[in-house]
Amino acid sequence: MFEAVLFDLDGTLADTAPDLGGATNVLLVEEGRPQQALEILRPYTSQGVRGLLKAGFGIGPAHPDYERLTQRFLDIYAGRLCEQTSLFDGIPEMLDTLESMGLGWGIVTNKRMRFTDPLVELLALSPRTTCVVSGDTTAEAKPSPLPIRHACNLLRCLPERAIYVGDDRRDIDAGRAAGCLTIAVSYGYLGDGGPLHTWGADLIIDHPAELVEFLASRVALK
Repeated sequence: MFEAVLFDLDGTLADTAPDLGGATNVLLVEEGRPQQALEILRPYTSQGVRGLLKAGFGIGPAHPDYERLTQRFLDIYAGRLCEQTSLFDGIPEMLDTLESMGLGWGIVTNKRMRFTDPLVELLALSPRTTCVVSGDTTAEAKPSPLPIRHACNLLRCLPERAIYVGDDRRDIDAGRAAGCLTIAVSYGYLGDGGPLHTWGADLIIDHPAELVEFLASRVALK
């Protein structure tokens, strides 16, 4: 029934919040502002620099300092890309099982290629994943379905035979628009997209092992 599984990166495969939150706090100190607790910054991590500047500085893209702070944030983050970042509990075992089942898997993230590629390599995922689609790989980023459709093309898989897994409402919107079955992970950052059960995901899981259980049941029913 399914031929491939595609994953969001931040908050789904990897816990990048410590390094992204740390970069935010370095910037806050540079700007003479108090640091924020990681628990406050964590929910905004999947939204990248836009979300973290909103959480830390209370500003959006229309603010006159937004571009300057964005560029400085990105430079800080580039220097601490994988100091405390790690795969979530259960992810390595889940990927082992997907591969043993003969399923291809890939990454579709809004993270810029400048950060995605080295991070995937540092996490030892680059030799294994079939494709990596970053936020600037295609003309549009999620919630557009274009990056997911591009990944499906790379995997030579029809979207309806692929699963997209993410921790942000944009992930589910993009996956549904692409025609994939969608899975939301409750252990992720979740952002500001409202209650998880309102996102319209086909399935909600609390641990990566539940994805394996779901796929095993589909294989058994074929």
